[in-house]
Amino acid sequence: MKLLKGIWIGFWSGLVLGLLLKWIQSVTGEQVYTLLLNVDFIPVIGDVQWSEITEFVFHMIISLIIGVVFVYLAKRRNYSFGQLVIISLLMSAPFPFLYFLLSWLAINADVPAITDWGAFLYWVFAHLTYSLLVPILYKTFERKNAVSQ
Repeated sequence: MKLLKGIWIGFWSGLVLGLLLKWIQSVTGEQVYTLLLNVDFIPVIGDVQWSEITEFVFHMIISLIIGVVFVYLAKRRNYSFGQLVIISLLMSAPFPFLYFLLSWLAINADVPAITDWGAFLYWVFAHLTYSLLVPILYKTFERKNAVSQ
């Protein structure tokens, strides 16, 4: 049950993150969605011209893993919602820094510059949304399971 719950949480939060960044990119022109999906710097994988859907699947796999790890940590104790938010924020602490790393590593993709503070703020906003959505989804699924039992 933990695995399935983690997969669902990772799926929905990853979907929201991806769609939010795609929307931000379409409205502002900042290439934050492109940055999220870019894999051109990864050996072997980066040599292939992947479709947007395939690159989105790569993003979703990472989100599924994060969801499963979160549920595993959350199930270890009976945490309050506030404690779950803190766990999620701690797990998400590297996300803002990934902006700089991914911008720097990009080879051919049209991604924002490391010094593009507007794009960085959009990136942080979207990932903060993701980080807050994870414990909300966890509690939502917990309530639905309690009702159905």
